[in-house]
Amino acid sequence: MRTTVTFEVDGSTVEGWYYAPPGTEPAPVVVLGHGLGYVKSAGLDAFAQRFNDAGYAALAFDYRSFGGSGGGPRQVLSVRSQLRDWDAAIAHARTLPGVDPARVVVWGTSFGGGHALTLAAKRHDLAAAIAQCPFTDGIASLRTIPPLTSLKVTWLAVRDLVSRLLGRDPVYVAGSGQPGTTALMTAPDAKPAMDVLTADAPDFENRMAARAAVEVMLYGPGRGARRITTPTLAAVCDRDSVAPSRTTTRQLARSSAIEVHHHDVGHFDIYVGEPFEVAVGQYLAFLDRVVPVPAP
Repeated sequence: MRTTVTFEVDGSTVEGWYYAPPGTEPAPVVVLGHGLGYVKSAGLDAFAQRFNDAGYAALAFDYRSFGGSGGGPRQVLSVRSQLRDWDAAIAHARTLPGVDPARVVVWGTSFGGGHALTLAAKRHDLAAAIAQCPFTDGIASLRTIPPLTSLKVTWLAVRDLVSRLLGRDPVYVAGSGQPGTTALMTAPDAKPAMDVLTADAPDFENRMAARAAVEVMLYGPGRGARRITTPTLAAVCDRDSVAPSRTTTRQLARSSAIEVHHHDVGHFDIYVGEPFEVAVGQYLAFLDRVVPVPAP
């Protein structure tokens, strides 16, 4: 039942996949957004399908300048722009056939998990939020990058920012790379996981405008966790190589509305296999408690 939908944000087209609910009564809708530089075709379908199979509507979307969405220059990450994309996706989801507009759930993973926490903190019209292996603190994540790699990425970021001021094309950096290479993520499990997740994602590009390093460093969605009152589930990967779990756990403990589940896996393991099954089972049990689908 997946269909492609589009909506406008600041004059650019955002593309999403809509999964209509199987029942006849209006159903809650789960809005799904991916992580740093990734696209909906890189694994979001599996999660959306499982929500849909359980009776929920689902909308997975690409951020502007990534994947199937419009906007340029391409592969430019902006936290402010991505949060605007989330707001627009939520508004559009409420208009889709079969959706109960009063019951919207946000589901984000990795960098998108950080966005889910930001949305849960600033919006009071959400039924629930789910943050999978959430990015919560740019400084903590920066410490996971080897110093020499960090220096090289910083130099590219400075060049990219200068290029933007001069009206030139972006200076790009790889999103994921092997240890010792110049990329935003160089943990040993990053590049192999990227290759698996993007095997069926022809619109994925393993590069971003290098200014993304600055955006990541300055972003700290976990610092606003104390303001979250919306029912929220956070799946924390205890062996996370990208979003350190100790910092994440400490920050999420600031809100009693956040239900934390720990998984003894790495950042990228939760997308496939048994860790995926365990996590999805927890998400569905959580949703069944806080925002159940209509009875048949």
